[in-house]
Amino acid sequence: MKYPENILEVGTLLPDYMGFIFWEKSARYFDGIIPELPTRELGSNWRSKSIKKVGVFVNETLAGILEKTQKHDLQAVQLHGNESVKFCIDLKNKMDDSIEIIKVFSVNDDFDFNDLKPFETVCDYFLFDTKGKLPGGNGTTFDWKVLEKYPSTKPFFLSGGIGIEELENVKQVLKTSLPIYAIDVNSKFEIEPGLKNIELLKLMVESF
Repeated sequence: MKYPENILEVGTLLPDYMGFIFWEKSARYFDGIIPELPTRELGSNWRSKSIKKVGVFVNETLAGILEKTQKHDLQAVQLHGNESVKFCIDLKNKMDDSIEIIKVFSVNDDFDFNDLKPFETVCDYFLFDTKGKLPGGNGTTFDWKVLEKYPSTKPFFLSGGIGIEELENVKQVLKTSLPIYAIDVNSKFEIEPGLKNIELLKLMVESF
């Protein structure tokens, strides 16, 4: 997300997470102030919970992530670069326990799932995106059949060029035993980088 009015408009759909990219080379780079987001009703207890704000970082310094996390009151941090296990440990030790760490891996047909094992205990979720020229937002899907090799029970976000035309396939994948925690959508629901098409997002929400 990038534009304040669009952020609030998408917020009315009550997504579980909303992402803000803090990588300056991205066309979706966010350098503003995140407006107060809508809240949701949980069950019959009339409790409310804010949409979780996710900061997306690519090979950022520890200090840079901590500064942005505090400034924008982030509830999750998505590491989209080549961050090491030690970096994840150091970050986890510096942040509040309630802040989620999502480690991204770029996947193709040759992806080695053994690379995930050292990260099992140092992040809350994995996110699988399509391997491409950019760290993310390439607008293409990878062959989800490769996920049949997934050896872990660690829940993950499914990402990578998911659009309206992929939703039926998404529903089929959700019926498997894979521990899919969330579906990440971005470029296929945009009018331009960072500006989301609210009508397409409504179609997606209604389809589930």
